[in-house]
Amino acid sequence: MPIDVPLLARICEAPGAPGFEKEIRKLVLVELKGLADDVRVDNMGNVIALKKGKSAAKKAMVAAHMDEIGFIVTHVDDKGFVRFNGVGGFDPKTLTSQRVIIHGRKDIMGVMGSKPVHIMSPEEKNKTVKLSDFFIDTGLPKKEVDKIVAVGDFVTRHSPLIELGDCVNVKSLDNRASVFVLIETLRELKKSKRKPAYDLHAVFTVQEEVGLRGAQASALQIQPDFGFGLDTTIAYDVPGSIPQERCTSLGEGAAIKLMDSSVICDYRMIEFMKSAAKRHKIKWQPEILAAGGTDTGSLQRMVAGGSISGAVSIPTRHIHQTIESCHKEDLAACIQLLAACVCELDQHDWKF
Repeated sequence: MPIDVPLLARICEAPGAPGFEKEIRKLVLVELKGLADDVRVDNMGNVIALKKGKSAAKKAMVAAHMDEIGFIVTHVDDKGFVRFNGVGGFDPKTLTSQRVIIHGRKDIMGVMGSKPVHIMSPEEKNKTVKLSDFFIDTGLPKKEVDKIVAVGDFVTRHSPLIELGDCVNVKSLDNRASVFVLIETLRELKKSKRKPAYDLHAVFTVQEEVGLRGAQASALQIQPDFGFGLDTTIAYDVPGSIPQERCTSLGEGAAIKLMDSSVICDYRMIEFMKSAAKRHKIKWQPEILAAGGTDTGSLQRMVAGGSISGAVSIPTRHIHQTIESCHKEDLAACIQLLAACVCELDQHDWKF
């Protein structure tokens, strides 16, 4: 199953730090035209697309967050250098000399700067890098920067998508890869003329990177009986890793989440997802994420009495760095698995 790489590029390259999802939301709304029976935006900015199912007796919800880790401007100094705070979790050591875009009165390019290694003391060379060690250099003097940039403007990474062997490599695959998978799942349902088993609420959530906030609000509103988180997960299948650290591996298929730090997936859902993968001959792998959570936790708990929840996870290398990588075959497997699951929820025995 080939994937639409140009669409994935547009989705990943669109800006949208937590709380500033306007541009990626506009893109999602355009792509959803004709794919759902109803599309709306709630007060937080979540996009909720309803695809009517064969039955309205129960509700299913899939959540893929639109926001990406980013920064917010906190100060412009006398020389025009821009200081910032992180919005979402970054590994600071990956930021040196990286290009970013400040989204002010207009978009302006900048570069992450820090003290050159040539003039660092031995102690400075050995210390842990902090986000506060960095500044953004726009190449402009303060009077010009002040015309464009203000405290509170958001900042995103600049990283156009490239194809890297069998993989795609770009910023914000966490979690734009899942935005892509959810849109393409809806497109696949339309193309194949399959209906979900139950009314399906495909939700593109906001502010996941700062605490699953959009998913909490939308799950409280929708009150699904079944929940599917859709997010990336760590693929530490690289030199220096040992088998028990790898979590997932690129090219080994869609990952079925067993647990992470925010959720223990319902064992009934895990078995259902495994059986769906087996029936449809979809390549899959198990996922246990030792640290980090996803919208799955909100889908499970922010519902009266809880929902039967699990997650389709996309193996991703270099996660939460300036670029990330996913395998194209894994993306295709995730689309196939999610489509199968939402269409076959009525074919499983959900009793304890």
